[in-house]
Order: sequence, then structure tokens, then C-alpha cells
Amino acid sequence: MKLKKLLYMVLGCLSLVMGAIGAVLPLLPAFPFLLLATVCFAKSSEKLHNWFIHTKLYKNNLESYVKGKGMTRSTKIRIMVTVTFLMAIGFAMMGQVPIGRIVLGCVWLFHIIYFAVGVKTIE
Repeated sequence: MKLKKLLYMVLGCLSLVMGAIGAVLPLLPAFPFLLLATVCFAKSSEKLHNWFIHTKLYKNNLESYVKGKGMTRSTKIRIMVTVTFLMAIGFAMMGQVPIGRIVLGCVWLFHIIYFAVGVKTIE
């Protein structure tokens, strides 16, 4: 049982790091990694889970979504603007890689559609 909790803790920490990196890198999504970190921390340690759900990162971006309420319009816009800005940098840097631009454009389009249509907007 302790090995299982340790594995969840390691996976949660890795997911948290990947989520933080994903907030900066255009091709790595932050949102799924942060959700995975939430699940892993909940299964590994109540103390670790409580720490994570009280962080500003969680409260500002995931709390209402995890509770099934959706996201505020400002949070959705902030996420979409950040993704657009970072992916635009990646797009500009891929001038010599047309397939990379196509993939990046598809990922960007999926992000926009998902947050605009797939995530419920709350007031």
C-alpha cells in the first residue's frame, strides 16, 4: 500500500512540474497535467492534497472546474490569450517547419474550441 501511495506522490509531483512547464511552453498543455496532479495528490496523501488545493494556482484555475461548475469568463479568456500568445511565438519560430506550424495550429484551434464551447462559463 505504501508503494502505491509513493507512486501516486511521484506521479503527482511530475504532473505538477509538467503543468508548470506547460504554462510556459506552447506545445505542452498545462491543464490536464494539473488535473492529474490533483488526482494523484488526493490518492497519495491527504496532507499533500490539502496543500495543493490551497495553492493560488489551483484556486485561480482549477477549483471551480473540478467542482463541476466551469470557469469564469475572465479565467477562460486569460487561458486562451496565454495559449494564443505562447503558440504564436512557437508558430513564428517554426518558419522552416511547415508541418510543425500545421500541428501547432491544430493544437491551438483545439484549445480555443475546448475552452470556448467545452468548458461551462460561470459568472
